[in-house]
Amino acid sequence: MWDGNMGWGGWLIGVPFMILFWGLLILGIVALVRYLGLSGPGAGQRHEDTPLDILKRRYVRGEIDKEEFEQKKRDLS
Repeated sequence: MWDGNMGWGGWLIGVPFMILFWGLLILGIVALVRYLGLSGPGAGQRHEDTPLDILKRRYVRGEIDKEEFEQKKRDLS
């Protein structure tokens, strides 16, 4: 009668597959987290724009004209 005991054959096959399953699951989660950019070098750090970057962006958007851009650029230098 079957009592739920797998014997040596079940252990020799089952344990490696269980380790492989959990290992692949953990690696998949780590890869997903890295792909989404939640870890790794520079994670959580914000890039601070310099005043010149902000000035250039305003000029490109048309918020300021060339004369004002050049004047403010000289002021920053």
